[in-house]
Parts: sequence; C-alpha cells; structure tokens
Amino acid sequence: MGARLRVFLNAAEQQTLFELRTATTVPQRVKDRAEVVRLSHEGMYVEEIATFFNWNIQTVCQTLHRWQQHGLGGLWDAPRPGPQARWHVTYISFSTPGYLVDAQK
Repeated sequence: MGARLRVFLNAAEQQTLFELRTATTVPQRVKDRAEVVRLSHEGMYVEEIATFFNWNIQTVCQTLHRWQQHGLGGLWDAPRPGPQARWHVTYISFSTPGYLVDAQK
C-alpha cells in the first residue's frame, strides 16, 4: 500500500456530503467526488477507493487534495476555457423538426 492519505470530517461536513449524494440537481461527477471524500473519512485506503470507482489512484488523490485545499467548492469542475457555445434558433430547427414552429407561437 502507498502513503496514507486520509480526510477527517466533522458532523456538518458529513451531513453536507450525504445530502450531495442524494441531490438530483448535482452532476454525477460531484456526487462521486463527495463519495470519495466520505469513504476516505470512513477509513478506506486510496487504492481501495480507486478500485471501487474504477478510477486511477492519482485521480482519487487529486480529489482528496482538492477537498483539503478548497473544501466543498473543490468538488465541482472548474469552468472550461474558451468562449461558451452559442446556439441559434436555426440550429435547433435543423436538429428538431417542428420545434421552430412551436417556439414562435
């Protein structure tokens, strides 16, 4: 086994991570990262967590380090570089026939 990397949580953090796990509006990546942090708190080794999620060990370590450095905000993805994609109504009309007619009513 490698070096022991473990996270310790207080009761409020445990409750928050549990609520994240059951939330419906949170992306699955964030839910998985919250579960990684919770499993580390429960005493699982990094290697065991990586096997459980079918992740690389380095990914689990990065997730735990992000939690230690940024807390809850470290579980979310950073904004992607570059401009946001812009959709025009003509693009939508090509992909979904009949949508343009319904949207103009």
